[in-house]
Amino acid sequence: MHYWPDLRPILRNLTWAIAGAVATRAYMPERATRDLDILVHHRDGDDVLERLKIAGFQLVSPLTIPGFLLQSPNGVEVDVIFGNSPWIDEALSHPKQDPAGYPVLDLPYLVLMKLEASRTLDLGDLARMLGLAAERELERVRNAVKRYAPDAIEDIESLIYLGQLELKN
Repeated sequence: MHYWPDLRPILRNLTWAIAGAVATRAYMPERATRDLDILVHHRDGDDVLERLKIAGFQLVSPLTIPGFLLQSPNGVEVDVIFGNSPWIDEALSHPKQDPAGYPVLDLPYLVLMKLEASRTLDLGDLARMLGLAAERELERVRNAVKRYAPDAIEDIESLIYLGQLELKN
């Protein structure tokens, strides 16, 4: 088990959510990852970076997408992703709470984010998350994709099918 830094006291009163592989564990069996990804609104990016630096995080490098890689005082890598998608305000104002009380991107927005990235690893995550999702959750995902990424709706249906086939759900 990996111990992620608790960013809640550092980022108090800001909207943010865990994204990436750590967020997927709210929707599927956990997979290995070496970093914690958090999503913040681009307008809050400077404030988030400043608070993390004050808390002892070291800036390592810019990411290939808008944002920065930082290292916690305990050596944990944290990717701070600056979001600017049309759904960002909605997503950050309504995160899911994981069992430990951390804000995690709700499934529809995590799907949108992983669709945008479209790395092979992300597509595998999508198939597993969607293959395990209940029909009510799948409808929420479909609605979000229809609204924000309508060209991807056929891809979502394929990923749901493949995920259900893989997991025999």
